[in-house]
Amino acid sequence: MTRISAPIGRRFFLKATSVALCALTFAPVARAVSTFPFIPDHYTFSQQQIQDAVARKFPIQRTASQIFDVVLSNPVVGMSPDRNRVTVHVDAQLATPFMPNPVNGAFTLSTQLGYDAQSRSVILVSPSVDDSQFTGDAAQYNQQIAAAGAMLAAQLLDRYPIHTFKPEELQFAGVSYEPGTITVLTNGIRVQIVEK
Repeated sequence: MTRISAPIGRRFFLKATSVALCALTFAPVARAVSTFPFIPDHYTFSQQQIQDAVARKFPIQRTASQIFDVVLSNPVVGMSPDRNRVTVHVDAQLATPFMPNPVNGAFTLSTQLGYDAQSRSVILVSPSVDDSQFTGDAAQYNQQIAAAGAMLAAQLLDRYPIHTFKPEELQFAGVSYEPGTITVLTNGIRVQIVEK
């Protein structure tokens, strides 16, 4: 009996040992797979990053409607998550032949965000004037000023890039990714990353 059980015991021992050795041999591989470079499902940009990107565009000096000479400066970016829009409040100085002196005021613009695949950029899309605030001699021209501001906003900020992705930010392990849904948060924006 001992002669029969000894080979079975040895076979069991050898099999158990080989399984244990295999487990030890492949354990580092399993750990290596778990530490493979992180593939994000989104990127988040702070309000300050967006502020810095928009500020590079200013100051702006233009003639609008062949009537108003406008200087836009000091942009302040805000977040409007309830509307999924970014706001930009800008100081404005306006001069026109209809008024003896230039007047100061402000525009508040809001814009959607989109993705331009060709440039790999998150861009401002369809900005519009939400509010114009001018007083004194300019108050009577508020409607015309708002219209001129809307035209300027469309010309100057539409499709303006606030972030351009590097190629390596959208490539992981040979797989191509691209931005998906862009969500405005209270303190920045969140850009979803999806497989192409």
